[in-house]
Amino acid sequence: MKYSINKGIGRTVEFKGLKAQYLFIFSGGLLSTLIFVMILYMIGVSSYVCLFIGLAVISIVVWKTFSLNAKYGEHGIMKLSCKKRHPQYIVRRKSVKSLLFHKNPKK
Repeated sequence: MKYSINKGIGRTVEFKGLKAQYLFIFSGGLLSTLIFVMILYMIGVSSYVCLFIGLAVISIVVWKTFSLNAKYGEHGIMKLSCKKRHPQYIVRRKSVKSLLFHKNPKK
């Protein structure tokens, strides 16, 4: 028997240049746009208006997702969110005198 080796182990998922979390953003945007257009059509909005709105929103989703992928890369959104949560500086509210002349407690 001859087994083929899967060379893609450990690599990130990629589809048409989109990597990792951008695939979820892309598919979620397309699915939500589809549901939104279906709701508009069921409400009674003209089919041409629904088609125009759907194409406009889908083109924005595609453009924005690919631009985010090109700008931030594979792990960029996670790094960006971590950077926002990381403090820029640490505040120490003790005086300089208490830092210089620290007394050791008795043992």
